[in-house]
Amino acid sequence: MTNHIRFAILGAGHGGKAMAADLALKGFHVALYNRTWEHIEGIRALGGIDLEGPQGPMGFGALALATANVKDAINDADCIMVVVPATAHCYLAEQCAPHLRDGQIIVLNPGRTGGALEFVKTLRENGCTADVIVAETQTLIFASRSMGPAQAKIFRLKNAVPIAALPATRTPEVLSVLREAYTQFMPAETVLKTSMDNMGAIFHPALAALNAGRIESTVGQFQFYIEGVTPSVARVLETLDRERVTVAAALGVNAISARDWLEMAYNAIGTSLHEAIHNNPGYRGIMAPQTLEHRYIFEDVPMSLVPISELGRAYGVSTPLMDAVIRLASTIHGTDYRHRGRTVEKMGLSGMSVGEIKQYVKEGTP
Repeated sequence: MTNHIRFAILGAGHGGKAMAADLALKGFHVALYNRTWEHIEGIRALGGIDLEGPQGPMGFGALALATANVKDAINDADCIMVVVPATAHCYLAEQCAPHLRDGQIIVLNPGRTGGALEFVKTLRENGCTADVIVAETQTLIFASRSMGPAQAKIFRLKNAVPIAALPATRTPEVLSVLREAYTQFMPAETVLKTSMDNMGAIFHPALAALNAGRIESTVGQFQFYIEGVTPSVARVLETLDRERVTVAAALGVNAISARDWLEMAYNAIGTSLHEAIHNNPGYRGIMAPQTLEHRYIFEDVPMSLVPISELGRAYGVSTPLMDAVIRLASTIHGTDYRHRGRTVEKMGLSGMSVGEIKQYVKEGTP
């Protein structure tokens, strides 16, 4: 059986390969793009991707196309699934802008914080006039890993994944398409909600930084969430989480706590964040990064922590621990992540009041 929706997957990392294979196995027409040809050469040679699930092989997902040409990938697509580190969102918006056509849907999986806002701003700045819908998910629908050049594994499919379009009035159009593939997608109020519920900001950078010595000395040979999250580390994550929720409240967003999110996404519960993380079977088997040169820092600091902190500064909320983690990560990598990250200006929100921002994300006009 072949489903009529045509998907383009932009990004052949762990999430992109898993999604491309999964959609192909579901009977959808799938084109896979990666800007580095060498990363998809094996997939092109095989004609698809071998996908493994939690209980073993799921099958071979045959792809219609694997290409390093973004125009070829998105030309016939109804839905463009962007599955890359958020640091590449701006680049892909620039590359896609000349080739988009009316009626296409673009979904950032996930947007991290401010992804859809930056993507739309970049499309406009690059002369895109096509009537496209840009949406973002709150998290990637899979917990997955790349297992080889043309192999991927899905450890767990999340139970529920919030999604919102910019503006939110167009979210139903996005859901009507995506739910043919994934019933797990559910509507979020606005992209402010999906952005401020960004759990990567809480679970990735501080956890990597606090386990820096162990990552470097063992080359990541330990379970990242199960062994890396000790009671003390979990208390740091809980404090970061409270800062995020407070910034969200200043923007009129009722953000979900990290502990409640674990229950929603994984049915993992506990009396503390430490307990809930350790009760999550989806985290078991996920190893730590082999190096600190990893997206948990180079993506999640500038594209998750920085925009939350910057929004806090702009609208009267201090984030001392978040600022400390940004500084720590900047020191580890020898770069200024606050300067490189998503600022209020890069998200197209400069000079807006909270009321104007809320109107913009709901209706499309400030």
